[in-house]
Amino acid sequence: MGQLIEFKRADGLSAKAYCAEAPEPVASVVVIQEWWGINDQIRGVADRLAAAGFSALVPDLYKGKSTVAQEEAHHLMTGLDFGDAAANDVRGAVQHLKAQGLGSGKVGVTGYCMGGALSLLSMVMAPEADAAVVWYGYPPLEFIDASKIGARPLMAHWATQDKAFALSGVEALEAKLKEAQVPYEGHRYLAHHAFANETAVGPGRLAMTQYDAAWAQMAWDRTLRFLGQQLG
Repeated sequence: MGQLIEFKRADGLSAKAYCAEAPEPVASVVVIQEWWGINDQIRGVADRLAAAGFSALVPDLYKGKSTVAQEEAHHLMTGLDFGDAAANDVRGAVQHLKAQGLGSGKVGVTGYCMGGALSLLSMVMAPEADAAVVWYGYPPLEFIDASKIGARPLMAHWATQDKAFALSGVEALEAKLKEAQVPYEGHRYLAHHAFANETAVGPGRLAMTQYDAAWAQMAWDRTLRFLGQQLG
């Protein structure tokens, strides 16, 4: 459905992204990859959002690299400057979509695992973003100044059996959001990390991950309803 395009980062440098255009867009969404890079699975997420009416842009944070190997994914993730990615790549993607004026003109941000952490950072560093949906990921909480999120709404999906992102961190994050009076809707699922990634199945999956079709569908339903309410 989509195609590779170029856009300007917030610092004016050129970057690439996968773009999936909705036929009749309601609004648009920046999608942030897992640590694997831009692969068929994350392109499928963008395509699914586009089919639901939200034109989607996936900035290429790894500059053309992707992997199926855990060790290489960890290497790519640890080599990424998260602050630069949020402040320039993601913010630039939001600005690019804002300039398109698709549908309502509003732009949301969503991301998975590493992308979930970057979604939170981007709400701090990209004031143009109108709302965000976080999927099982958060950064070190000292980097989250919840006051900069302000009145922009936030939804999050957390897995109670997540061995990558502990619920104690979720609770500390939620306390910061509550103190800053951020409009927040958090959901917990009796599931493992990456429960919405349909490729996290079978003997080849990471041991800490497990796709759950029922919980994934519920989280997607909640996400699309939230995006429709907040961006439509």
